[in-house]
Amino acid sequence: MEGKPSEETRTMLHVDVPSATEMRALIGVRADAAVSIYLPATPHGQHSDASRIELGNLAREAMAQLETVGFDKRRRAAIEEQLLALREDDDFWQMQAHSLAVLVTPDSLRSYRMATHLQPLVAVSDRYHVTPLLRGLGFSQHAYVLALSENATRLIEIFADSAPALVRVPDLPKDAASAVGRASVNNLTQNTRVANAEGQTLLLRQFARKVDAALRPVLAGRETPLLLAATEPLASIYRGVNSCPALLSEGISASPDRMSDGDLAEASRPILAAHHAARVEAALGLFAARASDGRATSDLAQAARAASRGAVEMLLVDIEAHQPGLVDEDGAVSFADAEGADSYDVIDEICGRAMLTGASIMGVRASDLPEGASLAAVLRYPV
Repeated sequence: MEGKPSEETRTMLHVDVPSATEMRALIGVRADAAVSIYLPATPHGQHSDASRIELGNLAREAMAQLETVGFDKRRRAAIEEQLLALREDDDFWQMQAHSLAVLVTPDSLRSYRMATHLQPLVAVSDRYHVTPLLRGLGFSQHAYVLALSENATRLIEIFADSAPALVRVPDLPKDAASAVGRASVNNLTQNTRVANAEGQTLLLRQFARKVDAALRPVLAGRETPLLLAATEPLASIYRGVNSCPALLSEGISASPDRMSDGDLAEASRPILAAHHAARVEAALGLFAARASDGRATSDLAQAARAASRGAVEMLLVDIEAHQPGLVDEDGAVSFADAEGADSYDVIDEICGRAMLTGASIMGVRASDLPEGASLAAVLRYPV
């Protein structure tokens, strides 16, 4: 089993969480009705019946909310028809992950397959409910691992609460020798121009560049951390040609040839935890420093005003927090007892407005935030 994924990890997760650019587009959507549905799914297509039934149940709940507020019957029917068509699409259900997000207006439907396990949820408003997707962007245990050696290459995606998944990368070289068109990168006597250690480095650099080129379109636009699993000298050679800004400085120094996908995932977790902890510590240090001159807040109402004015530079958010209500154009908050077709999640809205104006969003635990706070905002200027 060395170097090969287990039976569990061979189950392909079809994940397509939106990038930060796509997320900003989703946040900007406004419609006469926007229905957001999240539900559990399964990567085993033959067992998708429960997910289809759940989608039908949540669709009926959404229709009931729209009917309660007197939404136009024809526009409501347009939403219902799109959800029904998705439910009956056999091919669609054959390729899933652990959760499904369905975002629909009378004129469009978008779906995203997620690796995290989510509980059923439906939200009806004039905008999408994107908190579960936003949390995915800042999640500390989601990453890619590039397993790189002279003998083999593979890219795996790791998640917090599910098995790692092999990522299909078009044109990814299978090994160093085939990438440079030689029988071996170690036996260099067949070409006197590269018949020494310097020549071997030259060939490995060519191999590394081809790997980087293959990864570029797969990782473009994503801020998900990338870890390198490789030994020297290939590790340093690859870092020298890498073009992915999300590559972490610390990697896995063991040979990936002897590690399964599960082994790589386990080796990655302490690295990711340390990376996330360092980011949180730095952010909280900046929060404390800015608080003294009025450029930091953990108050929801003040954070909403700041986000509406483009004043939020960084936002730390409790990944479990939830507060129904409304936020007007100037950022004034009206809190509500429960969500309905005439309200939404205020924290979700603050995150969205902050992201649209260039703020970085980080999902954290409640214990990471000031006591009793659901978020902590670092501001560009006082509000």
